Amino acid sequence: MTTLRLEGISASHPRTPVLHDIDLTVASGTTTAVLGPSGCGKTTLLRVVAGFMRPDAGTVRLGDEVVAGPGTWVPPERRGFGYVAQEGNLFPHLDVAANISYGLPRAERRGHARVAELLEVVGLPADLGRRRPDQLSGGQQQRVALARSLARRPRIVLLDEPFSALDPELRVATRDAVATALRHEQATVVLVTHDHAEALSFADQVAVMHGGRLVQVGAPSEVYTTPSDRRSAVSLGEACFLPGVLEDGAVRCALGRLTAPGASGSGPCEVVLRPEQLVLGPVAPGTAHGVVTRTEYFGHDALVELRLDGDGAPVLRARLTGTSPPVAGEAVSVTVRGDAHLLAAPAAG
Repeated sequence: MTTLRLEGISASHPRTPVLHDIDLTVASGTTTAVLGPSGCGKTTLLRVVAGFMRPDAGTVRLGDEVVAGPGTWVPPERRGFGYVAQEGNLFPHLDVAANISYGLPRAERRGHARVAELLEVVGLPADLGRRRPDQLSGGQQQRVALARSLARRPRIVLLDEPFSALDPELRVATRDAVATALRHEQATVVLVTHDHAEALSFADQVAVMHGGRLVQVGAPSEVYTTPSDRRSAVSLGEACFLPGVLEDGAVRCALGRLTAPGASGSGPCEVVLRPEQLVLGPVAPGTAHGVVTRTEYFGHDALVELRLDGDGAPVLRARLTGTSPPVAGEAVSVTVRGDAHLLAAPAAG
């Protein structure tokens, strides 16, 4: 296992800056998901780590070794990483066993012991080793690609949106199998993705990227519940934004007086709430209330859009469980479960 450290990484394509002063540490044996929209620099960052691209500035360290930095450049084949691309990129003319063992020392290729071990690790039956890639499902191909990347016991495993081409159900099953395999191998992993659910469920650490910069890095629960700004909040899922006023350690907004732990000072601020924090019920005295404008029902839960009463009142979205969500036109009360998070708090004092 190896710790990955990026220090002050900047990189550009010809005449176009892409990465700006990136600092990131991926602890040995952990998984970090780099999350952001298309074009924000995620894949470029992965290419810099892999050695497919030289940074303009900064240092890449694998453990105690500098592999990229001023006056230092270690080529990709000597960095000891495993790489899984979006499409898997298996060799079509080789069977599964040959794909996995490609690049192993000849003795290990002949014995097939490592191949059998890896097929078991990624949750595939041993008899799949004789099949060609075109005889496998998309999920099976991605598991074989992961097995191939793990075959040489790499220091770092790099995953470039490896599940995005799969249908939703297969994506979840394949993601779970891959996560289990990586934990078994105690691998140090960097995943790039634009899927917030994937990042939050797959990783020990999430790094949110926008415009070639990391805007927030932290544990999944931390970045979700306490986003650093609007970009980070929206990247991680549905969010409700409300203007508020901070006073006496709490914030007043259209939903009433909400607790805001750690907030200090007084004055205007912006509040962010997640849809699952909004609790809807029958209209009752002393609560905020509004009218449902639309309901999206998904079976396991529903997203309910509502407009609060009053001129210029905001439109909010609440996430509800249960089989009978309110319908358009229904009047409801709105209360808040848990604490509010302030995106723009007034200065202390």
